[in-house]
Order: sequence, then C-alpha cells, then structure tokens
Amino acid sequence: MSDLALPMAGAATGRRRRAAGEAAEQMAAWVLAGPAFVLIWIMLLGPTVAVFVLSFTDWTFGMPEIAWAGLANYREMAADEVFWKTLRNTLAYVAFVVPLSVFLGLGAAILIEAGTSLRGFYRAAFFLPVVSTLLAMALVFQFAFHPTVGAINLTLAFLGLPTTDWLKNPDTALFALGVIGIWQAIGLSMVLFVAGLKAIPRDLYEAAAVDGADGAFERFRRVTWPMLGPATLFVVTITAIRAFQVFDTVQVLTDGGPNKSTNVLLFQMYQEGFSFLRSAYAAALTVVFLGFVLLVTVIQVKLQERHTHYG
Repeated sequence: MSDLALPMAGAATGRRRRAAGEAAEQMAAWVLAGPAFVLIWIMLLGPTVAVFVLSFTDWTFGMPEIAWAGLANYREMAADEVFWKTLRNTLAYVAFVVPLSVFLGLGAAILIEAGTSLRGFYRAAFFLPVVSTLLAMALVFQFAFHPTVGAINLTLAFLGLPTTDWLKNPDTALFALGVIGIWQAIGLSMVLFVAGLKAIPRDLYEAAAVDGADGAFERFRRVTWPMLGPATLFVVTITAIRAFQVFDTVQVLTDGGPNKSTNVLLFQMYQEGFSFLRSAYAAALTVVFLGFVLLVTVIQVKLQERHTHYG
C-alpha cells in the first residue's frame, strides 16, 4: 500500500509545483507589462473613453456642473447643415489628396530607383516637405496662390488660361488646400514605396524576362505592382489618416472659409471646443472623427489579411 501511495503523493506535489510556477510566471508578466499597460490607458485609451463619455453630456468648458444628455449632441449634429457640409468637405479633400499623392509618390519612387545619379539628392528633396514646418510653408503657398502677384496665376496668365483667387473662391479653395496636402504627402509615399521596391527580389524580374516580359510596363504590371501590394495598402492607409487630420493649412490660410467651403472635421472640432467652448459637442465630433480613422484602419487590416500575402 505504501508503494502505491508514494507515487501518487509525488505526482500531486509535481502538479502543485507546476501550478505555482505558472502563477509566478503570470505574476511576473503582469508586473513587467504593468507600466506599459498603465501608460497606454493614461495616454491613449483613457482619454478616448473620457471623450466618448463626454459626448453624452451637456458640459461646456468652465461650467461647474455636468449633466447626462444622452444622444442630444448626436441629434444636433445630424440636424446641423454645417456638420454635413464639413463632412462632405473632409471626404472630398481625402478623395482628392490620397489617390494623387499615392500615384505621384509611386512615380517618384520608380523614377528615383530607375536612375543611377543624384538618387540621394532626389530622395532628400522629395522628403523635405514631410519634415518642413507646414505653417511656414503655408505662408509660402499663400503667396503662390495670390490672385495678382502669385506664381500660379502669373503662369496661367502667361499661358492665356483663366485665373482666379484660389483661396477666396468657394469652388477652388478646398482643392488649393489639397494641392498643399499632396505636396506634403508625396515625400512619405515615395520613401515607403522605395522601401517596397528594394524588397522585391531581382530573380522575379529575370523570371519575367524569360517569360517574355521585356518591356518596362510589362515588368511593372507582372512583378512590381503585385509585389508592392502591402506597401501600397500601407501608404494608402497612412495617407488617408493624415488627410483626415488636415488642420494647419485650413487654420492659417482660409479659417474654414469662404462660406464654410474649407471647413473640415478637425477644424470644426477646434472651433466648437476652443472657440465656442462647447466641449460636449466637440467631443461628439471627435467620436465621429475617430470612427472614420478606425474604419480606415479596419479596412486596411482586413485587406492585408485577404489580398496581400505572397504565399
């Protein structure tokens, strides 16, 4: 009987030791991850939850009391014509900036990688707008778009084309700001595409040449473009999120005008929250803005999972 009891007691002791070891590992994991977890809540998740809760209140900045308002801010937003115009402006800006900046960034990357001289200079020159102070460069573009002495109107007049006050015309002001956005976004797109081009194995081009793809367009269609799938998806996502965040040029050059034609989501959030002190309504606008950013991110993740694996 004692011979049977000893192995059972040893097995139970082993299980207790393994359980204690697993508990100690879990405790060590929580202790090590704890600071990062706390910082994420303080810096990211906590403010997001606070903004979401604030959007259901009636609080204005400076008021000592706060009351639950339910969906009142969202109902006001749905009935606000300025909000819908702002949303259309934002989507139009994104639809104008993203395709052109991605296409031009890809073209610049291909041209730079195809050349053999001054490659480093062109990389630095195209990337310079990314690191430039946009407020300072917006003033430069203000002179460029000037109706009488601006370089753009002078060039159009020299070519015999019609001119306009680009930043004061409601039909052109948003696209004038879009040109600045494209100018700034091309550099980042180019750098990311250059990284994607360098990751393409040279053997694929040799195999394509064996299959008869001798021309530059055929090599691009059969090898370069399919292999740039992940890079393209990443560039589109980053560019779209940055386009949704347009604020500096609107604040400096147009102040949302003329006639709200350049009013975008981030600028309206700033006006409602810091000019009119309507903190709860600004929080509701922020929730809508975060929803668009989250939607773009989810689409990027889903597409990356389904269509951009090399296998």
